Amino acid sequence: MNWEGGGGLLPMIDATLPPGSRLHVRARDDRSTFPEHGAQSPSDPIAADTHRIELDWDGDEGPSVLVVELPHAMTAAQRTAWMVLARRTIELHLAAEHARARVKELEKSEQLQQALYEIADLAGSSLELADMLERIHGVVARLMYAENFYIVLYDDANQVYRFLYFADQLDPFLPDPAVGIPVDSAPNSLTLALIRHGEAAFGSSEEVRLRLGVPHDSRHGPDSDDWLGVTMRRDDSVVGAIVVQSYDRPGCYGTEEQALLVFVAQHILTALDRHQAREELERRVEERTRALQLSNRDLHSEILERQRAEKLQRALFRIADLSITAETLEIFYAQVHAVVNELLDARNFYIALLSEDGARLEFPYSIDEHDIHRASRLLDSGMTEHVIATGRALLTEPHRMTGFQGRGTVAHCWLGVPLYRNNIVVGVIAVQSYSPEISFTARDQDLLTFVANHISIGLTRKQEQERLVLAHAELEQRVDSRTRELAMANAELLEQIGERLHAEQQLTHQARHDELTGLPNRSQLLDHLGVALSKAHAGVHSHAGEGAGGFAVLFLDLDRFKLINDSVGHSAGDDLLVEAGRRIVAAAREHDLVARLGGDEFAVLVNDIEGVHVATSLAQRVLHSLGQAYWIAGREVFPAASVGIAMWQPRYHSATDLLRDADAAMYRAKASGRDRWAVFDEDMREEASRILDLEADLRRAINGDNFIPYYQPIVSLDGHHVVGHEALLRWRHPTRGLLAPGEFIGLGEDNGLIEEVDWLMYAQVITRLSRGVDGYVSVNVSPRHFRSADFADRLMRLIHNAGANPHQLRIEITEVALFDDIGRTLSTLHTLRSHGVLAQLDDFGTGYSALSCLHRFPIECLKIDRSFVAGLTGEKQAESIAVVRAIQALAGTLGIHTIGEGIETEAQRDILFELGCQRGQGFLLGRPAPQMRQPELIAPLEPVE
Repeated sequence: MNWEGGGGLLPMIDATLPPGSRLHVRARDDRSTFPEHGAQSPSDPIAADTHRIELDWDGDEGPSVLVVELPHAMTAAQRTAWMVLARRTIELHLAAEHARARVKELEKSEQLQQALYEIADLAGSSLELADMLERIHGVVARLMYAENFYIVLYDDANQVYRFLYFADQLDPFLPDPAVGIPVDSAPNSLTLALIRHGEAAFGSSEEVRLRLGVPHDSRHGPDSDDWLGVTMRRDDSVVGAIVVQSYDRPGCYGTEEQALLVFVAQHILTALDRHQAREELERRVEERTRALQLSNRDLHSEILERQRAEKLQRALFRIADLSITAETLEIFYAQVHAVVNELLDARNFYIALLSEDGARLEFPYSIDEHDIHRASRLLDSGMTEHVIATGRALLTEPHRMTGFQGRGTVAHCWLGVPLYRNNIVVGVIAVQSYSPEISFTARDQDLLTFVANHISIGLTRKQEQERLVLAHAELEQRVDSRTRELAMANAELLEQIGERLHAEQQLTHQARHDELTGLPNRSQLLDHLGVALSKAHAGVHSHAGEGAGGFAVLFLDLDRFKLINDSVGHSAGDDLLVEAGRRIVAAAREHDLVARLGGDEFAVLVNDIEGVHVATSLAQRVLHSLGQAYWIAGREVFPAASVGIAMWQPRYHSATDLLRDADAAMYRAKASGRDRWAVFDEDMREEASRILDLEADLRRAINGDNFIPYYQPIVSLDGHHVVGHEALLRWRHPTRGLLAPGEFIGLGEDNGLIEEVDWLMYAQVITRLSRGVDGYVSVNVSPRHFRSADFADRLMRLIHNAGANPHQLRIEITEVALFDDIGRTLSTLHTLRSHGVLAQLDDFGTGYSALSCLHRFPIECLKIDRSFVAGLTGEKQAESIAVVRAIQALAGTLGIHTIGEGIETEAQRDILFELGCQRGQGFLLGRPAPQMRQPELIAPLEPVE
């Protein structure tokens, strides 16, 4: 209570008293401080003592008494009036004090709220992490003293911690935010002790160390007069800490600052998580962009190489044509020079030929910037003679060569290749450069050598023509015969060129179309999607109006196509794919593009639409067309598909993003029951993020060995004793608890991680076998494992290394795995059986296997599918009994036993036993549990849930 000062209560009350009055304030029970002046009672303020007044009330600091000593007596009326005025003044003062306190509290709340808003804005900004944390430091500094401030992240799994941000006035420590510090290297760290303690702490460094049991260590910086540290938590785990400290302000942190910093710490952790998630997304986008750039560069190189090939092919065609069409050798030489000049820089070019006697060099054609005329000469030691003598091309810089006799102006770079006639060198084609800016390469040498071979052919032909013309009078018949031969050779060459052009066109078509259906492939679809995206964005930027350039992508996946492939063969499956493509094209509009992406996946680019109703109408037409009956391999099938629709939105800038979202919508349609369509929305985007998180959890779970087997007993139905167990996979998820395979097995199959999970569980089961069990344990083996040639060897190595008994292990396989690759399956099963590991056929009766082949496989047991067991007491009892009886007869013929799966009622158990089934498993007989059941007799049966 503010009693003194210009704005206090006493000056206001003193103004209402006569001059010379004295005022005192004391607690209600404290009367020793003041003189008695009579026996005035607090309950009777108006008493006999007319020079003293006492006024009491209950204030914020407890019961109080205001004592007034008057210079002269007051009348009773004056005293009563003054008492009313004084009490009202006190009440008004108390109300004003409470209002000021409330205003301060509201100002603090507003300041805290503004700080949290700023932290949230910083988390969503594009700032670098260091800049973001520096600004967050500034926000915290506005709430409390935080000149010395640091943030620590703690990794409990790897036992390291790192300083994400560090600002200190005295400590010269400069940590690297990217480098983790092992926990073992800092046993006396006060921050680590706070993290292990898990609760906030404040006080001087020495007090906090005593409280947390940490000895002093000068390596961890100077002591502070006041220290406040709070932990950051994610779920129930401590993942870091935030610390502020003061070296010259003792007592500046208390419970209010602690509560404030705890509240701010969780928002800072949220900001860090959001920032790290954004950086991870940017990293993935950058990786994908680099991959696309590399792919584009490779494609560009391929196009350039093809353009060079086409250019060379045209040159060869022209040379072949010149050998026939050129009227004279001079014209032929000039036009050959023009062709070579198109392929490389041939401004200085000559053809040198050996004379008939081989003693001289003749130059029938020469174009040169310096040596205008090249005269015939005897053979010497020049570079041209070197090429003729060795029969090999020569690329050199003449001024650096020794041992050559130069003729004419010395060139900067010289390239010569031999000309052959009947495998004998008869001349040289040479190009040269006088400028350092123009040099020839090994590629130019290969190119000119290749062209020279064709020039040799053309030159030979042309020379022969010249000889035929000179000898026309006496060799007319031979000229005619030779001319016919040349015409035939030319026709053959033209035919070869035409065939090559046709082959190129066919290759181009194959590169952009699906080989099986003839539809455009993924590459062509992505090109068209890119054009559609450019058109749509151009329409938005030009304000063409809503719907301008709008389009959609339909992603189709045939339902149960693998079942058809496995049952009637891949050839029949290919026929179905061709028919499906034909029906989709028939249902689509004329200007829509239908493409096959691979396997049983198709896509439709729906151009120029005004809204989603156009795409959904097309999807419905496609589903209706596909659903019509189709005979394949002697069976009538009714194809169906799941369709995902992604509508163009301005946020799309990549064709692959559209396909990805349409694919996600397709999986939503498939999960909703198949044979339907679904439109991509934000819920699906969140679902995709959830699946991505689950995949990351799955990878972490593999590294953390979070998968365990649950054992369900297999019981003899006659005596109810345990004969074995089936090991069932379970995942101990850190947040979602114990997960059954149905919640993650599909994701694991898609990304291939399920194989690693299976091997982890196999290792645990075999380790359990090595410690001794009663009966046997069976494990489920997917068809994926049977496609691996080393599955049996790897499993036997596990058993051998663990020292387990292979005769106590069983593998359970499905009919799909059995008949997927019969040769490999037989080899694997025989190998395992030879070592004592037997095989059981799981879910028998649900596949499309050929029963006539079943006797070929070394199967120890047939497990009757739970759908037939459930039908033993339902509406389809007669059909289920007939199926079970047939399975029992088949098992008896093969000399193997059976196990009934999914037994949940006593009636199901009794009927199975009556039909000859000796063993069973299900909730009635025992639920899956982490520990195996003992082999003693089962007491009262467990109730069915």
